[in-house]
Amino acid sequence: MSEDVLSFEEAMERFDPVLGFEVHVELNTNTKMFDAAPNTFGDEPNTNITPVSLGLPGVLPVVNGKAVESAIKLGLALNCSIAEKCHFARKNYFYPDTPKNFQTSQYDEPIAFDGQLELELEDGTPFTIEIERAHMEEDAGKLTHVGGATGRIQGAAYSLVDYNRSGVPLIEIVTKPIVGAGSRAPELARVYVAAIREIVKNLGISDARMERGNVRCDANVSLMPKGTTEFGTRSETKNVNSLRAVERAVRFEIQRHAAVLSAGEKIVQETRHWHEDTRSTTSGRPKSDADDYRYFPEPDLVPVVTTEAWIEELRAQLPEPPAQRRKRLKAEWGYSDEEFRDVVNAGVMDEIEQTIATGASPAVARKWWMGEIARLAKQAEVEIVDLPVTPAHVVEVNALIDEGKINDKLAKKVIGFVVEGEGSPSEIVEARGLAVVSDDGALTAAVDDAMAQMPDVVEKIKGGKVQAVGALIGPVMKATRGQADAGRVRQIILEKLGVQG
Repeated sequence: MSEDVLSFEEAMERFDPVLGFEVHVELNTNTKMFDAAPNTFGDEPNTNITPVSLGLPGVLPVVNGKAVESAIKLGLALNCSIAEKCHFARKNYFYPDTPKNFQTSQYDEPIAFDGQLELELEDGTPFTIEIERAHMEEDAGKLTHVGGATGRIQGAAYSLVDYNRSGVPLIEIVTKPIVGAGSRAPELARVYVAAIREIVKNLGISDARMERGNVRCDANVSLMPKGTTEFGTRSETKNVNSLRAVERAVRFEIQRHAAVLSAGEKIVQETRHWHEDTRSTTSGRPKSDADDYRYFPEPDLVPVVTTEAWIEELRAQLPEPPAQRRKRLKAEWGYSDEEFRDVVNAGVMDEIEQTIATGASPAVARKWWMGEIARLAKQAEVEIVDLPVTPAHVVEVNALIDEGKINDKLAKKVIGFVVEGEGSPSEIVEARGLAVVSDDGALTAAVDDAMAQMPDVVEKIKGGKVQAVGALIGPVMKATRGQADAGRVRQIILEKLGVQG
């Protein structure tokens, strides 16, 4: 069912957006939040479970100490205050992916609170996001709806539930209402989630793979008519798991809200589902308030108590702050302001750093990540980091070029085949016969054919117009499927014609 929307420009003329984000970060601890079941991705369904994971009668949870440390580190990285003492609470709701019929979370006593995060938009404009809280909880299981056209429960014949994810440690980061973004609200959404992903990745507390759901965003949007200050009714687009989708979902919801309000109708406070194929949202369920979850203190868990010494010990373990790291890397790599900003906005700073550490120059690393790899990602409509290309692949491709085994044109083909999963660059060159043709016999034959077909060009070269050699190199490259060594082809042509290059 399609939704009426206003153009984004018209929506911005009439309304001011108010945003709020709830970002869920899955931690990469060895075990789950409250039991000893393994915390691993991609295993066979319902194999990483224990009686605690399933909420069987008589079981008792135990808090994962490593998860608590990770939560404190994240709170410190977000410039939050850390609670001296905090409790867990039961969030009661009934759904097949929550076998206990409640989620163990935190309610009025989060581990971290009152923080802020300094961001830069694409053009360098600063923006501060106020953090309300970061609290610990457990993830739900995963439902797979079978049958139907959408993969959702509506129209499905039946559903399968996998409890491997049930109980995986989560930290939920909740912002305060965000005003003042104006027409840059969608961009701000993407930049904020990218910043959270960068922080948790650098902290080493999460794999931060959005396509796996390691980082998921619930994006809240409401609108205020221009000149007013009272917040409107919000909608919450749930579990958006890519930077591109977060930006598009916020943009769409702004346009949808604007159309509803401009028609004199009311916004329904509800959850929404994002559909990447139609780039739109659809209604989920009425949004519950805290009272509906009947929170109460978890009786089976003792409070988490922190000390100043423990907090300072964890603070000392924090990596270099993101802003400081960016400044250092920009200076080390010698990128211009615009070049470095493009790298940051593309989300490949870590990949370029690893590529350089593996042996490539800063210029080579940027050339491939911001060039051919970025092009392939755009073509596939995915984030660059979601492509199966690694820094080691880039270094290997560049080594093949330096060794003269392939040229730049062939290297682009090789990268494409890496993305398609055909193997390492060296394996692809061998299997597909993509090595540069440097055999003089084969090259000489191709040069003779080109010269026979273009006698006028030959005469120009003999007459001193050496730059015309390029017109002969083209047909030779075509005849060898782009695999000829262009430098050697030029040399052969000049030698045949007795012309000095």
